[in-house]
Amino acid sequence: MNYYSLNKQAPNTSFKNAVIKGLAPDKGLYFPEHIEPLPKAFFNSIDSLSYSEIAFEAIKQFVSPDIPNHILKTIVDETLSFDFPIVKLNNHISTLELFHGPTMAFKDVGARFMARCLGYFNKNNNNKVTVLVATSGDTGGAVANGFLGVEGVNVVILYPSGKVSDIQEKQLTTLGQNITALEVNGTFDDCQAMVKTAFLDKSLTDNMQLTSANSINVARWLPQLFYFMFAYKQLHDKHKDIVFSVPSGNFGNICAGMMAQQLGLPIRHFIASNNANNVVTRYLTTQIYTPKPSVQTISNAMDVGAPSNFIRIQEIYKNRFDVLKNNLFSYSFSDDDTKEAMLEIYKKFNYVADPHGAVGYLGCQAYLKENTNAHCVFLETAHPTKFLDVVETVIKEKQALPEQIQQVIGKEKQAVSIATYDDLKRFLHT
Repeated sequence: MNYYSLNKQAPNTSFKNAVIKGLAPDKGLYFPEHIEPLPKAFFNSIDSLSYSEIAFEAIKQFVSPDIPNHILKTIVDETLSFDFPIVKLNNHISTLELFHGPTMAFKDVGARFMARCLGYFNKNNNNKVTVLVATSGDTGGAVANGFLGVEGVNVVILYPSGKVSDIQEKQLTTLGQNITALEVNGTFDDCQAMVKTAFLDKSLTDNMQLTSANSINVARWLPQLFYFMFAYKQLHDKHKDIVFSVPSGNFGNICAGMMAQQLGLPIRHFIASNNANNVVTRYLTTQIYTPKPSVQTISNAMDVGAPSNFIRIQEIYKNRFDVLKNNLFSYSFSDDDTKEAMLEIYKKFNYVADPHGAVGYLGCQAYLKENTNAHCVFLETAHPTKFLDVVETVIKEKQALPEQIQQVIGKEKQAVSIATYDDLKRFLHT
């Protein structure tokens, strides 16, 4: 599989080079040259397949021939070392729990997959690779854990000061070894802009190998399509019209779901559930796409004012607004809405949702008002104890800390404070 830049001003390249470079030379995101739908027999027999078998068949075309099948099978097996259960709330709404990995966030899968791909590509390379990543919350911890101890790879994580939860901060600032955290005086959008600027700075790229582990990187983004296939495996014999409500920030996760649909996964619709950062919700109403500065909310991993992956979504639908709107619904909800939803989910279903999952639940409710026959699955993207201050305040119940959280909660934060791109550049040059 070769990849092209969505800015159409750079040469096409291999999966290996797209992973190592992260961003194309013309600042564009990479996108696969073609998508070959899987045979119908694959979906008809999905009940008999393990998660690893499903994932291998789904991702194979995107990495071939750069990763041999026997290596890819090992990478997939090591990536998917935890469960992805569906929890039914009622006859019309279920949740897909994506927080059973080492950092208790959905980004564990993409981070682990990418780390293993990059480790394979770099195994005979004497030059170190620096993974530069911006995080609005969970990406940093997942990337740090996924790349911890990977030989020949250093990881530098930029996160906005005071805008991630205490536990999220501990997960990305306490590991040491080949992981460094930079605490940025600014927003996630500022962090993301610094990362993109670094990739295009020849004074850096001529002297060091930089790549990204944000969802702009194809190896971080594409494995997220696994989730939607795993949910289909668990639900398809009970519900014909399956709809996914995805808490959406940088839009990588929902975009990966749409890639699963392009592979033939029979999904009816997608819902982009937004918090106050509602660029896409407004676009689907006005046809005007206007990124804006992000605002801080209690669902902080979605605090993105300029979602990078939306251009990939537009490419999937060939920039045809009518086709996109027929498949994508979007709703925006306030922090007060989110808190009310968290309390409702707890009282009605005895289920504790994190703020992001609660936004997804609200998306289900909004969609079901007009589409009463669907079964809506909202993605519970992070364990609720990662947002203890919000969750315990809303539901008025103390939450036990899982083992993954207990391992980091008492560790000492280690971070370098920066404010500008020049600060980042000086750090990378040292």
